Amino acid sequence: MSGHSKWATTKHKKAATDAKRGKIFTKITKEITVAARLGGGDPDGNPRLRTAVAKAKSVSMPADNIKRAIQKGTGELPGVSYEEIIYEGYGPGGVAVIIEVMTDNRNRTVSEIRNIFSKAGGNMGEAGCVAWMFHKKGYLVANRAKVDEEKLMTLALDAGAEDMQAEDDNFVITTAPHDFEKVKKALEDAAVPLEVNEVTMVPQTYVKLEGKEAQQMLRLVETLEDNDDVQNVYANFDIPEEILSAIGA
Repeated sequence: MSGHSKWATTKHKKAATDAKRGKIFTKITKEITVAARLGGGDPDGNPRLRTAVAKAKSVSMPADNIKRAIQKGTGELPGVSYEEIIYEGYGPGGVAVIIEVMTDNRNRTVSEIRNIFSKAGGNMGEAGCVAWMFHKKGYLVANRAKVDEEKLMTLALDAGAEDMQAEDDNFVITTAPHDFEKVKKALEDAAVPLEVNEVTMVPQTYVKLEGKEAQQMLRLVETLEDNDDVQNVYANFDIPEEILSAIGA
């Protein structure tokens, strides 16, 4: 899992910056609306909505925005109907890339995504071309300096986590997706500070990148994430920490 927690932490720092300019609000609003449309407007009975609302609160989205997004999903307010699509492709160095989008115009979005890949020296692939390289997992990261290893492992495994590993400055906990909320709650109840907590796509193998290819790959990911229709980008690169730190600074 080399490099994954460093990238996950960098993404969360970037999300905080995006929140300041409102971009992350747009993406979370879409997620809340779709989650409410598919599973109802009560977060207690809709795990996907509960996760989206928690993410909204973590970036200080106003409560009125959250409420309106839910009401658009349930039909109480008029709203746009979004389609969920997954695109796959390859970045510089043969890095596998998965992009989750929500769009009200499939033709516009696929054209934009293909153009972004092309400009970055990558290419879009067929459905399923890289998905087999990833596993969907609950993913939680705690800083090694802020928590006792034995205590954390006991809490995590007792709550249903699959594994815990030390990775550089962090402890990385993985869970089955359906156990994520339970493990997260157990850690939060024990006042364990978490750097990252999310359900994500974890690569099975990694492609090491340095120099120009590393810079190209990070530009590709950043350009994809800046697209309003893109919700999440997953990739199996392993890039030196000093380059990631510069991006997250």
